[in-house]
Amino acid sequence: MSAQTVYSFSTPIGQAGGIYDLAPYAVDAFLNEGNDGTVKFGMGVVQGTNKGKGVKVPAAGATAATFEGIVTNRRTSENALLGGVDLRKGCTLGVMRWGNIYGLLAANVEPEYGDAVYLVVSGDDAGCFTTESSGNVAIKGVFRGTASDGIALIHLFDQAQA
Repeated sequence: MSAQTVYSFSTPIGQAGGIYDLAPYAVDAFLNEGNDGTVKFGMGVVQGTNKGKGVKVPAAGATAATFEGIVTNRRTSENALLGGVDLRKGCTLGVMRWGNIYGLLAANVEPEYGDAVYLVVSGDDAGCFTTESSGNVAIKGVFRGTASDGIALIHLFDQAQA
């Protein structure tokens, strides 16, 4: 007879939206205002139409003052029938306001330790992070490591974004 001997409910290291360590952090719950599958773990989100309750993928016109944080991958969603996870419209999301988290990178971005963090607010990479300031929104945080598979460790400062 076989029995399960290992039980793991934690996010693997280096996964988008994964909380990096046990250092203090703040995660608040928000409702996803984006269409099914548009908001992803590790993505930066901004205030939705229902400020303080809803979040969405950033778009042109987003500012640091509307940045709410990064979507966490922490036991808030279930796998679909075929194993994927789509964050559905109206579902509850954990959003890290400050702390250490793995964030999604825009295409062809390779941050170095200590680089400034910018949120992409337009195009296919909206909601991802970059080191480029042009056309993007400065976030109070720094990259704390190099990229791996389009994901990098980000330290969000414990201070107001605006």
